[in-house]
Amino acid sequence: MKYTLLILFTSILTIFSVAAQTKAVKGTWINLSYQDVRNKYTNPAHVDYTSPKFWNQKIKEYSEMGISYLIIMAVANERKSYYPSDFMEPAYPADRESPIEAIMRTADSLGMKVFMSCGWAINQYDDRTSTEIPLLQQRIMRETAAKFGKRKSFYGWYLPIEDGLFPFLSDEAVEFTNTLTAEGKRLVPSARVMISPYGLWMAEVDSEKFAAQIRKLKVDIVAYQDEVGCVREPLPIKKVKQHLKTLGKIHEGTAIAFWTNVESFTWERGTNSVESALIPAAFPRYLSQITGATQAGAKEIVSFAMYGIYDKPNSDMPIGQPYGAAKAYMDYMDWRAGKGRWPWLEATFKGSAKHDAAGKKVELKTATLTTYKQGSLVDGLYGQEDTKDQRWTAFENGKMTAVIDLNESISISNLAARFLHYRKENIVLPSTVTFSRSKDGKNFENIKTVSIEISKNDQHDCWIDMAFVENIAKTARYIKVEAEGEQNTLIMCDELLVNMVR
Repeated sequence: MKYTLLILFTSILTIFSVAAQTKAVKGTWINLSYQDVRNKYTNPAHVDYTSPKFWNQKIKEYSEMGISYLIIMAVANERKSYYPSDFMEPAYPADRESPIEAIMRTADSLGMKVFMSCGWAINQYDDRTSTEIPLLQQRIMRETAAKFGKRKSFYGWYLPIEDGLFPFLSDEAVEFTNTLTAEGKRLVPSARVMISPYGLWMAEVDSEKFAAQIRKLKVDIVAYQDEVGCVREPLPIKKVKQHLKTLGKIHEGTAIAFWTNVESFTWERGTNSVESALIPAAFPRYLSQITGATQAGAKEIVSFAMYGIYDKPNSDMPIGQPYGAAKAYMDYMDWRAGKGRWPWLEATFKGSAKHDAAGKKVELKTATLTTYKQGSLVDGLYGQEDTKDQRWTAFENGKMTAVIDLNESISISNLAARFLHYRKENIVLPSTVTFSRSKDGKNFENIKTVSIEISKNDQHDCWIDMAFVENIAKTARYIKVEAEGEQNTLIMCDELLVNMVR
């Protein structure tokens, strides 16, 4: 009996542990055409995006990353098609397999699911209020349903004319969406229909009108754009997480699945500009986003985009190679494998990380900047991506030294320190963090110096990272943490952690 109860208890713990984990990204948009400078790296001129060989390789790589859903942005552009069409000229050499056929064939073989687009009727600026656009979209639907609707990988439709939540979906947007949904389900009754609206930062998610408009939709999935990459607001992540939690509750009362479209990119120059290229965001920012989406109850996390941003380095079929592309991929894959500091940083984003220094005394040895609220550094509470969050403590001139008194000598297994990075306000991650131990508070012995690599793609974004060292197996009463960064910058720290558990 005891043995049976032990197995049952262990099983419950395992289920809870798995459920609590941040969800991996399961889908990516695929863009076939170069449209403007935003696609400088995702669709560079040296790559033939109509090549079946290219798509055979790339789809296999995405499958290896854990991607299950392929969301085709558009099957046509400028009145040319990426599939065999009866009313459009091909956008690929007519003597070879089309890119849509190559994607579907490879997805079939790998058990992946494809959301088929019904655009562009003309181009990325399709106007749903015109009389021509809806008719062309439905014509594209009829053709692609006839050619691909019975394929194993055909999972559903993506409706690519995204509407804004300003401050909620309009009646016209709902009606237009439902019309296309009805046609898509008439053509392929089993198809799932997905939309991905934008404007979450302006949405009145707490209003009854917002929820009422969502309930009117006949779609199966709403994958809300989190817009963190777009930087609609200077410091968006805190508000986004709050809004997503509200959306999760709204969807509990509907038959519509709540998904999140997490933006993986930042900008090479200006934000939200057709003259600025998309480049990889620092992975700690992305990890915070997907953790927030998971906590909000998103059934699935899809991303605009893994494609062209989180691509496998040294691939036989590379896409673009902006700064940080290879590191973004490797950091993401390390996180999926539970390597390094990433699962520990994730635990702090979830607020589940506990540690032995919480509530103990800490002495600051370097000057703090009093214009920022001074946190305690050892209260077990974690700041957010917000420079005004009162849990952060700012240290001047790129130097921080703090000593923790643990009250008694204990065995040390791991140590960590969390920091904020926001170049726009001269807040910069330290380049090195040194952890030392002492029995008397006077004589310290170095444990380890940790380097933090700072992404150069930091013109617009704020993110949190940590220095972390494990497998220490030494005893100490006092722990010293010394951080050094760039001169004339601020180091902002919210928590020093000793023997963290997650």
